[in-house]
Amino acid sequence: METVFTPWASLGGGVLIGVSATLLMLFLGRIMGATGILAGVISPSSKQDFSWRAAVLAGMVSGPVLIFFLTGQMPVVQVPVSTGMLLVGGLIVGVGVTLGSGCTSGHGVCGMARLSPRSFVATMTFMIVTLVTVYIVRHVFGAA
Repeated sequence: METVFTPWASLGGGVLIGVSATLLMLFLGRIMGATGILAGVISPSSKQDFSWRAAVLAGMVSGPVLIFFLTGQMPVVQVPVSTGMLLVGGLIVGVGVTLGSGCTSGHGVCGMARLSPRSFVATMTFMIVTLVTVYIVRHVFGAA
């Protein structure tokens, strides 16, 4: 498995995420944590609460559609694991989000920008676990 370095696309995506998180905080006073937004769409506390969350989710999934209209083809996404592994990974992430009281976007982007000590610890934990997981998968289990 080769990891492709894409500095310009990564920079552009990071800027868009940062601007989006800033605007959400500025106009609605809300933290842009993806799992919290999704949870609020599944179980909203009010119609107004549902509306802004649905709009953010629509914006998140509209990127490939925009790419299609600009280039005439959908972006290529390759997921080099089985459906079972995706489900296991999703369950692990769900447990982690619950135990960590938030996800990487909530803690890593918004919490660290607010200088939250809890978010610094959570983000460091995410990064360390990610490094260990990649090492184990690539070097212990021998995935390409």
